[in-house]
Amino acid sequence: MNTMLNNNQKSIGKVINHSLYFTVLLALFSSHSLMVNNPFTYANEAINTGANIKQDTVAEQTRSLTEEKQRWESMLRQRYRNGAILTITDGVKHIRMVKYINGRPVKINIVEVNTRLNPNIEIAPELASTNLKRRATIRTIASRKNSIAAVNGTYFKPQTGVPLGTLMINKKVYTGPIHNRVAMGIGKNEFKMAQVQFNSTLKAGRNTLKIDNINQPRMLSTYTLLYTKDWGQTSPTPPKYGVNIAVQDDKIVKIAYGSTTIPENGYVISGPKSKLEPFFNARKLKLNIEMEPEWENINHIISGGPYLVKDGSVYIDVTAQKLGSITGKNPRTAIGYTAHNEFIMVAVDGREHASVGMTLGELARMMKSFGCVNAMNLDGGGSTVMYVNGRVVNNPAQRGGIPISNALTITERTRIAYDEKDS
Repeated sequence: MNTMLNNNQKSIGKVINHSLYFTVLLALFSSHSLMVNNPFTYANEAINTGANIKQDTVAEQTRSLTEEKQRWESMLRQRYRNGAILTITDGVKHIRMVKYINGRPVKINIVEVNTRLNPNIEIAPELASTNLKRRATIRTIASRKNSIAAVNGTYFKPQTGVPLGTLMINKKVYTGPIHNRVAMGIGKNEFKMAQVQFNSTLKAGRNTLKIDNINQPRMLSTYTLLYTKDWGQTSPTPPKYGVNIAVQDDKIVKIAYGSTTIPENGYVISGPKSKLEPFFNARKLKLNIEMEPEWENINHIISGGPYLVKDGSVYIDVTAQKLGSITGKNPRTAIGYTAHNEFIMVAVDGREHASVGMTLGELARMMKSFGCVNAMNLDGGGSTVMYVNGRVVNNPAQRGGIPISNALTITERTRIAYDEKDS
């Protein structure tokens, strides 16, 4: 009896154990099925995965920016060993230093920009006025854009203020090159430097005419020049045996032998009558404005001369760019960029006991020592002036700097937005 009872108890125990085993299996299977078929589980997993990826990306970007900042600041200390390095804003430094050349002092102000550390930084030329025949102080020009730094820009005609050489702002060509002088192209995160040529044409049917320049004083009577409303209300008088053609909405509205009103939405072509006469009866004209080289991703161009550094080597082509009159020790303004695409602009004081200025050779060697792979001279002498955070930081001959035609400005776009919001 006891034996039978024990056997039955063992059998019942086995059944219970098997039942528990299958219950556990069923629970596991159900749980797995619910996980597989439940869209909320998938969604949660996707959200968590996406969040992790985003966090990883942000962390990687933060590490990358931190490393870049450390690299740049270490490089700054090497470049400007005896200079005082001041922070203007993220990615923008102002350096003040004194160099001694042959035992004589030279005061130097430098602004260096690393756009990788601050995508809101914009480097761009700025005109003194909407009319090319105007001048203003650098404080006036920089304040208009709420710029944090600026230096004087292109050469200009002292009597009128017209920029002499290539000037393009936001892809609009205001003036063309003189003597194919060197110019810097400025994009969002890149720089170019080359001698620039004006390569533009006027077409009507089978007739094609080369345009020699835009909004520049006449250098040769044989040149054909283009004048837009940026020049002013009227064009210059044509050369001897020359003529002006006023064009509006691609149609000739006037043929004149004297100074001509420049039409709205139009322009004036001025040149020898022998070249322009084939266009007199044209029904429609097509104007094509191009620059060589054709730089992609370049928004602005500012010219100067001569070269100081070309492809990493000191290169000063004074004679080729017809700039023999600017040699000797003088106040200097220069711009350039490094292999890491850092932008550098420099103002050198001169013509005073405390700062004797630099020759072009001394300036070129200094720009190369700063790491510039390409650099060029800008207008100097009495025009040399640098502005940082609301004030002129160098010592120009005229307090605050003379009125200039244009400036190369550095602006932080977040400051512009904030300023507009406040107003």
